[in-house]
Amino acid sequence: MPFSELVARAHQAQDGTRRPTCLLATRNPAKQRELLPLLADVPVRWLTLADLPEAPEVAETGATFEENALLKARFYARWGGLPTLADDGGLEIDALGGEPGVRSRRWLGDPGADDQADDEALIAYTLERLRGVPPERRGAQFRVVLALAWPDGEHVLSSGAIRGVISEAPSPKRAPGFPYRAVFWLPEVGKFYLELSPDEHERLSHRRAAVAPIRARLRRRLRERSRSAL
Repeated sequence: MPFSELVARAHQAQDGTRRPTCLLATRNPAKQRELLPLLADVPVRWLTLADLPEAPEVAETGATFEENALLKARFYARWGGLPTLADDGGLEIDALGGEPGVRSRRWLGDPGADDQADDEALIAYTLERLRGVPPERRGAQFRVVLALAWPDGEHVLSSGAIRGVISEAPSPKRAPGFPYRAVFWLPEVGKFYLELSPDEHERLSHRRAAVAPIRARLRRRLRERSRSAL
């Protein structure tokens, strides 16, 4: 379906009213499942890159999560002419000076490469890098940065983080696409991150904290303009 027709259909709500359309700049279904419900109460329609097979890829060349998130949001806002939400984030381990950071998915490759390592390799490498590190020095955090950009150049950044420790052995469970959740232990609840119940995940989610300012800015922009345009 042509991009213009897809946007027109997205604008049209089931009740016949029109809503503005925004783009979530990810093809990752796990990210879509986590982020879109957190934005569901904002009266906009969301497309994702999965809806747009013709959308080009963007190299994450930034040195920080903030740079990468804003780079993607600005690029796709210009490309698609839609307000665009993009993210970047990952694991930061205290004893490793914040590694893997922006290279959380590419930790095993050449620094200039875009190749992503598989989940099991990343889990094994994380534990190997921390071999012999005592429990009190295994602190880490998951941090995410969200960037919302408009075609006119306006943008907003927000972030969220959750603290924990890297376990000495992984959970037997896996969360496909999120390898580090199998080694990220939350002492306050006595569970690995991927073992959280839906209620615990909702309460502790670093993505939820990051989304709150984005929702507020979208709502304010809707009030400032007509409800059919952003």
